[in-house]
Amino acid sequence: MSSEMYARIQKNPKFTELVSKRERLAWTLTGIVLVLFFGLFMTVAFNPAVLAIRLGDSFVTTGLLIGLAQFILFWVFTAVYVTRANSEFDTLTEQLLYESAKAK
Repeated sequence: MSSEMYARIQKNPKFTELVSKRERLAWTLTGIVLVLFFGLFMTVAFNPAVLAIRLGDSFVTTGLLIGLAQFILFWVFTAVYVTRANSEFDTLTEQLLYESAKAK
């Protein structure tokens, strides 16, 4: 791509829309992950008894369930991002490239 093409892409309003949508989703998911991840570590540091509570007569504790739930939730967040990237973000990118190439 030439520098003219890059300039046309950056001037296109769809580029701004794409960047803002992608950043908003990425920062939202990042914030949620950081709060959950560090929340678990803060609980381990300051109130570990909460994580040691056994559920019934089994070996399963609240800490085990919370840790497992975090991993599952992080996979779900990854799937959400990939789904949006493969649909909405890719569509915007294709439109942006088509309009920029057509504007020669």
